[in-house]
Amino acid sequence: MLYRTLKRMIERGQTNGLEEKIDIFFAAGKLTESEYQELIAMLKAE
Repeated sequence: MLYRTLKRMIERGQTNGLEEKIDIFFAAGKLTESEYQELIAMLKAE
């Protein structure tokens, strides 16, 4: 659920401060490594 929400936010361009939040969610174990890598790659492509 969290992964899909973050992905949707990136697709809509709502990326202000999102990289730090994604890092925190990953560190807290809320995202898998593959989900984390995909979301960061999407952010970098923006």
